[in-house]
Amino acid sequence: MTEVEKYLKDYLDYLEVERNRSRKTRENYGRYLKFFLENQKIRSIKDITEDAVRDFRVNLSRKDLKKNTQSYYVIAIRNLLKYLLKRDIKVLAPEKIELPRVSRRDIETLDYKELERLVSAPDGKDLRSLRDRAILETFFSTGLRLSELCALPRYLDLERGEISVRGKGDKLRVVFLSDGAKRAIRNYLEKRSDTEEYLFASLTKKNKIIGRVTPRSVERLVSFYARAAGIPKKVHPHQLRHSFATDLLINGADLRSVQSLLGHANISTTQVYTHLTNKELKEIHKTFHARRRK
Repeated sequence: MTEVEKYLKDYLDYLEVERNRSRKTRENYGRYLKFFLENQKIRSIKDITEDAVRDFRVNLSRKDLKKNTQSYYVIAIRNLLKYLLKRDIKVLAPEKIELPRVSRRDIETLDYKELERLVSAPDGKDLRSLRDRAILETFFSTGLRLSELCALPRYLDLERGEISVRGKGDKLRVVFLSDGAKRAIRNYLEKRSDTEEYLFASLTKKNKIIGRVTPRSVERLVSFYARAAGIPKKVHPHQLRHSFATDLLINGADLRSVQSLLGHANISTTQVYTHLTNKELKEIHKTFHARRRK
């Protein structure tokens, strides 16, 4: 094992154990950094120079990778250098590595009327319709990630309406169920007679339960009900999370509270929603305040 390989292993262990990052994060960082080391034939920490990083970035850009993807590699290199500096190891200053400029991603949300139509679209009394209504209500009530929703346990305290969720980085947070979500979940659970431990079960065409619901099937059902509700755009589960966040901010919630409810590690991730709410507020100002000037 070379010197740099040893430092890399130490850093990945640090991420997992001390920073409480998930195994998936460890794997991703390991892949990004190993590719950098191999690409630049780096055998020693001293080989990580500005020239080496610059040459690596040129190689990345020639691979036609998206700017977002290129930034993951650069962030991994910077964070490795920060870790080594903390250990008093003499390395290239991380701030000498500039991050690629990434254009602000467009976040699509649903307006309140569209959300109402979407959530109300499953209106049957059969098990599938009741489950689908409960899924849609829970999404908008909690702002959960798709993977978090699929992993919810069956036995919740619906009286309290609070759910402890283990999200990214294995971090726990509490989310809350609206009265509509609690009612939809109760109606759905009353129809079930199985012993499956997950809240949202996967169903066959004959409504037989076969384990927990999969992320792909939830994506399909959200898309199906969006079309049924006459929503003229492609709708995916993460848009319900976006809509949850913007709805809170428009109605006066502070950014830190929204960050906590969404489970964002950094508030800068949450701040992207303020860009959306500013546009909403501008429209409100234009619609209502301008009336006085007519």
